[in-house]
This record gives sequence, C-alpha cells and structure tokens, in this order.
Amino acid sequence: MSRPGAADSEGKVGSEVNEFKENQDVTYVSLRPVQTTVLGKTAKVYLTPFSLSDYQVEQPKHSKSLSEKNSNYTIVCQKPELKKACDEILIPKVKAIPSNAESTLQKLSLDVHAESNKPGRRSPSAATILSVDMESSDEDVTPGMGDFSGLSPYEMKRLKNISENAKFFASLQLSESAARLREMIKKRQPPKSKRKKPKKKENEIGCRRSMRLLKVSPSEVSLPVTPTQPVLVEDENPLLPPGPLEMIPENANDNHELFKGFLQTWGEMNKTSSKNYLEELPNIKSYKANLNDMVISEDTVHKVTKSSISSVALHPSETGILVAAGSKSGQIGLWDLTQQHKEDGTYVFYPHSQPVSCLYFSPANPVHLLSLSYDGTLRCGDFSRAVFDEVYRNESRSFSSFDFLTEDAATLLVAHWDGTLSLVDRRTSGTSYEKLISSSMTKIRTVHVHPVHRQYFITAGLRDVHVYDARHLNSRASQPLISLTEHTKSIASAYFSPVTGNRVVSTCADCKLRIFDSSCVSSQIPLLTSIRHNTITGRWLTRFQAVWDPKQEDCIIVGSMAQPRRVEVFHETGKAVHSLRGECLGSVCSINAMHPTRYVLAGGNSSGRLHVFMKPGSF
Repeated sequence: MSRPGAADSEGKVGSEVNEFKENQDVTYVSLRPVQTTVLGKTAKVYLTPFSLSDYQVEQPKHSKSLSEKNSNYTIVCQKPELKKACDEILIPKVKAIPSNAESTLQKLSLDVHAESNKPGRRSPSAATILSVDMESSDEDVTPGMGDFSGLSPYEMKRLKNISENAKFFASLQLSESAARLREMIKKRQPPKSKRKKPKKKENEIGCRRSMRLLKVSPSEVSLPVTPTQPVLVEDENPLLPPGPLEMIPENANDNHELFKGFLQTWGEMNKTSSKNYLEELPNIKSYKANLNDMVISEDTVHKVTKSSISSVALHPSETGILVAAGSKSGQIGLWDLTQQHKEDGTYVFYPHSQPVSCLYFSPANPVHLLSLSYDGTLRCGDFSRAVFDEVYRNESRSFSSFDFLTEDAATLLVAHWDGTLSLVDRRTSGTSYEKLISSSMTKIRTVHVHPVHRQYFITAGLRDVHVYDARHLNSRASQPLISLTEHTKSIASAYFSPVTGNRVVSTCADCKLRIFDSSCVSSQIPLLTSIRHNTITGRWLTRFQAVWDPKQEDCIIVGSMAQPRRVEVFHETGKAVHSLRGECLGSVCSINAMHPTRYVLAGGNSSGRLHVFMKPGSF
C-alpha cells in the first residue's frame, strides 16, 4: 500500500542517486543503505560525501564510526509513531565497516597519498582512488582479506588489486633507485669554480698607440740627433751595363787555351751546309724506329747551370753536338758533347741578370746565339768575336719572348709581358723599334712567326691565343686576325709547325694539348685534336711547353710528370708515338729541344741539369 508521499520520496532518492552518479570523478567513500518499506512508509537517508584525498601524512584524519555518522543522519518519517519502527528496521540493514577494514582502508589511502606527494611523481588518477560502496550482501568474500563481510564483490576485488599493485611497486624499489641516481648525479657534477680575473698591475704598460691617429701632439722632449747615414740596398739582380759584353766564362779555371779552341771550333760552323729536310721527311714507322734507337747514359747527363733551366737550344751542326741552356738566374750554359770530359766542354756565362726565356741559334748564321731575358735586354753571342752584343734594350718593359720576322734574321719581333710588341731592325746602326699595342692581349707569354707566310704570327696570352697580320699593326691598337677561344685556363705556349705551318700546338694549364688546323690562316683555325696530358708542374718546376719536331712536323714533344720519368712524343691525331726514358733520367724535363736534322734531343730540368738522348755513334 503506497501513498503519494512515498512516490515523492522515491523520486527524491532517485534524483540523489543520479546526482551521485554524475559526480563519480569526485574522491569519496559512500555508504549506501538498502531502502526498506515498512507499513507503506519509506525512510529517507541523507549521505555526506567522504573523501580520502583530504588526508595528510603528518595529521591523518580518521573516519568517523558508523554510530557517529548515523547521528548526523536525519531520518524523516511521515508520522512520529513510526520513528522507532524505522530505526529498528534501518539500523540492522545498514552494516557498518568493521574496525579492521576501516583501518586497512585508511592505511591504503595514506600510502597512495604519500606516494603521490613524492617528488617526480604524478598525482593519482581517479582510477587509483579508493571508493568503496557498502552493500547489504555478504557474498563473494575473498579469503585472506580480513573481515570484509560487509563489502561487495567489486569492492573486494578493487581492494585486492590495490594491495597487489602496492606490493608490486614496493618490490621495484623506485624510491631507492631514484635516491642512488641523485647521489651519482651530484657526485659527477664538477664543482662550480668561477674564473679568477687577473689583477691589474699598477705599473703595467698598456698597448702602444699612434699619437698621430689619436691626434695628440707629441711630447716636447726632444730626442738626441743622430747622424743619418744613407743605407745602401744591394739589388739582387742588378742590370748589366749597356753595350757589348766580353764572352768570358765563369768556370774557365785559367785554361784559356781550351776555351780558345772551343771558340775556334764553333766559330767555323757557319760554313756547314744545311740540308733541305722538307724533302726527306720520313714516314711515321721509320720515325718511330729511329726514336727507339735513342738512348741516354751517364755521359749525356750533366749539370750546366746553377739554377733552373728555362730555355734550351741545339746547334744545327751535323758534325758536332752543342747544347745551349738559359737559366732563371740569367746564366747561359754551353755544353760541347764532342769533348771527352764533360767538364772540359762546359762553359757558363752571365750576359743577363734575370731569367733567360728564349734562346735561338740564328737561322742565317749559326755562329750567332740570340738570347732574351726578363731584364729587358736582347743580346747576340758571337763565337767568332767572343762577345755578347746588345741587340735591343728597354729597361722600362720586361721581355717575354721573341722570334725572327724575316729569314735572314735581320728583323726581330719581341713580345712584352704587358701585352705590347716591338719590331727590331738589326741592319740599322742604332736600335730602332716600334711599339705595338694589342687591344685584346693583357699579357704575352710566347710569340711565333709562321714559317712560310711570315707576315702572320701567333701569340699566347693568359687564356687566349691570337693570330696577327704584321702588315696591319699600328702603335695605338692592333686587332687580331683570328682568336682561338677554346682554352679555359692559363696558356704556356703556342707554336706553328716548323716546316709548313699547317698546324698549331698549344699547351694549357687545363691539362690539355690542343692541335689546330692552320692551313688557311686568313679565314679560320679549327680545333683538330685535344690530347689529355698532365701539365701541372707546380711552383718549383718550369712549365711544360709542347714543341714540334723539325724533322717530323706532325709530331710534338713534351715533358711528362709520369713515373718513371720520361719525355713523351705524340702524333697530331692524339696517339702516343714513343716515350723516351732511361735509368739516367730521374727528373722532370720541362723544356725540350730536338735537333733539326739528327735524332738528338736535349731536355732541361729545374736543377740546371741537361739530359741528352741520341742514337749511338752520333759523334
């Protein structure tokens, strides 16, 4: 039997239960009694939330007994006479937590709270907070958990999980490991020591400063006047006096009779007739066979100059072998290989004060040896008169190269390092020349005249090779006839082939030897072949210069950096013809010259030593 009041009370209790479910994330311990209807009356029970998170380790709060909590409950009955009956029915149905269970819960909550308060630990989540709902069922009591007969199976299982987790974390000994790590970190940290600043000395002298830059007038203390004496600075390479120089060897050793015999022998070489070797040009097979017969020995290796050799020339004689070498110190060394002892046939002269970059025996008179130097002088050594005549002198400009503009060697073409050219006529009483400026050349390293059409000449500069026509030169600006722009780095030399002039070979620092077709100079000069060859000689070695063989104008000769040391011979098609090598060749021959009619090659290295390859029985 029910009344309207009972329905209202049930609705209120239901709403309270719903509110309790919505606030499940709040930490609490709830006691939910079982509602029992007696005589159609329903008792209302108001529950106060109880939280374990309010406990502190130092002053833990103990949960109140069930009798004290019941005293706070307000039991409302609809009639006063039913109060006693309600109490008798309600109290037995709400079973309080036993004392041992209550102490166990408090201990677990305190352990959880203590672990959460340790440094480095996160706050426990809502899943680890103890929440026990007491129900009126005594079933599923876990043995060994104490007297928890008043707890539900879920609560008993929850308590069991909490206790197992607590034992597991206790077995890990995390707090002890953390303490050991802290001690290790503290021990490893070096002691912080501040760097002590050096104390400034009172009498310490500061950095010296320029009074002129500080705009401070100098002190009025006058310094003692010291007599100034002119300091004479000796020039390392003083220019030699103008005019002819007597041909006196530096290593004569008072053996003047031997030197006179040397001059007499080579002063008569102008009477030898030269063959027309254009008609006797051998084929490549016989030429290669002759190269195979060329050998080097200890007798054909000799130190001629004191410093590095920068130029080499071979006398065109067919009865003897005379090699001339110009050095970087201005020396000219002559070596007559017909002498039995090497020292007897070697003579050294000083006609220049700076490197001798060019040496040529005159094509018209082999008695004359012309030499050009960086010191701005061009001299002619005459063996018949034992004198070095001065052909051309210009101290304001440094010379780099020269060539004979005419076949009789009367007119010379001199190149300057600053890109200018000079025409020198030796037939006049004085030295007459005309300066010519090339607008497209900043530097000129080598100059070479076409052997057939002598109005054309080729110049090698920094990264360009130009062909000029001597008939269209002027003192202000000279435009090149043709420009060869295939080079990418610095160029060491460029030469026409010696017989017909139909080919041009250039040596470039990009490790390539280029051969051009110059058969038609007036129109264009196409590139025929590019030969891969190491031309990086470094700082201390003279740069390579590929030259043509006068006997075989389709073959070039160049030094090599390969081991064992050798001198390479290439065909104009790029094929290797032969390598001149031997046990006596132990250095790099940067500058090489071939005899115009005989199979004799002379190579100079950077220590002043000459290496001569020849066929046995050449003299």
